[in-house]
Amino acid sequence: MFTERTSVGLDVHARSVVAAAIDGVTGELVQVRLTPSHDDIRSWLRRLEGPVAVAYEAGPTGFGLSRALEAVGIRCEVVAPSKLQRPSGDRVKTDAKDAVHLARLLRLDEYVAVSVPTVEQETARDLVRAREDARGDLMRARHRLSKLLLRQGFVYSGGQAWTGAHDAWLRRIGREFGSPVLRTTFESGYDAVLTVQGPP
Repeated sequence: MFTERTSVGLDVHARSVVAAAIDGVTGELVQVRLTPSHDDIRSWLRRLEGPVAVAYEAGPTGFGLSRALEAVGIRCEVVAPSKLQRPSGDRVKTDAKDAVHLARLLRLDEYVAVSVPTVEQETARDLVRAREDARGDLMRARHRLSKLLLRQGFVYSGGQAWTGAHDAWLRRIGREFGSPVLRTTFESGYDAVLTVQGPP
C-alpha cells in the first residue's frame, strides 16, 4: 500500500534520467532531467516533500540505483517492464511520459515489482553471462574457421574436432595454403579461435 507523500517515477538511461514527482497533498507534478549519478538523484529526491517512494523499470542499468536509494531510507521499487499497464491509445512513447506513468502507477500500487538481487547474486549473474558470451564467441570463431577449411576442401577425419590432434592438423593445414591471402585468412581465423579459447 502506498503511504508516502510523494511518488516518483524515473525513466533511467545510461546517460540521463528523466524524473517525475507527484505530491499527493498538493497534486503538483514536478519533472526534471538528471544525470545518472546516484548522488545527483538522491540530492534531488531530498528536496521533495517527504516521505518519498521511487519506481523505475528494470533494465540494462541494473539494480545499483535501487540499492543506493534503499541505503538512505528511500523506498525504491524496480518494476517489471513486461507487466506495466500502458494507457490505451497512447502510441507516442517519451521518457517524460514514462516517468509520469511510473509515478502514477506507484501511487496506485498498480505495478509488478521484480526482486532486487544482492550484490553477490548480481555479480554471480554477470559471471554466468560472461561465460555464456565467451562460449558463444568460441563457437562462432570455430564455425568460421571450419567453414573456411571446408570451402578449400579440407575436412578433418582424425577423430573428435578441437582436440590436441585436431589442433596439430590445423597447424599443418595452415602451412599448406599456397595463396598468401588464404594463408592470412586462415591465420586470422585460427588466431581468433586461440584468443577466445584461451590457454589450454
